[in-house]
Amino acid sequence: MPTIKIKKLENYDNELPLPKYETAQAAGADVRASLGPGESMAIAPGQRVLVPTGMAFEIEPGYEVQVRPRSGLSFKTSLMVVNSPGTIDADYRGEVKVIIGNMGTKEEVINHGDRIAQLVVAPVHQATFETVEALGETERGAGGFGSTGKN
Repeated sequence: MPTIKIKKLENYDNELPLPKYETAQAAGADVRASLGPGESMAIAPGQRVLVPTGMAFEIEPGYEVQVRPRSGLSFKTSLMVVNSPGTIDADYRGEVKVIIGNMGTKEEVINHGDRIAQLVVAPVHQATFETVEALGETERGAGGFGSTGKN
């Protein structure tokens, strides 16, 4: 199991828990908005914002941390993690911020301490990219974007 080292930044509220798995078999650890006690962030329809977490990570080489939406937030509000899944690379040392977009028609609010996303640790495999004159044939071929039918 990889270890993610966390640096609490100046804007981190020590009253907030670190990323936490809410159940024993959860794949994602919830991460919270660190806006400052009593602070909130209004997000207008169509707007995208960077929500700070107040943390920076040191991720073991060979791993990434994926930032994914929380199903409850996506279902109960019009807020979405718009670059889902976002990737935090092992060599990034800046503050982890979550890009949240309001896909609805009314203003939504994120409050300090709200769970805004979940973090999933995943192995990374880098590939070698090589140009060729032809690709191997498959039954599907170049069909995409619904080419396999509706059902």
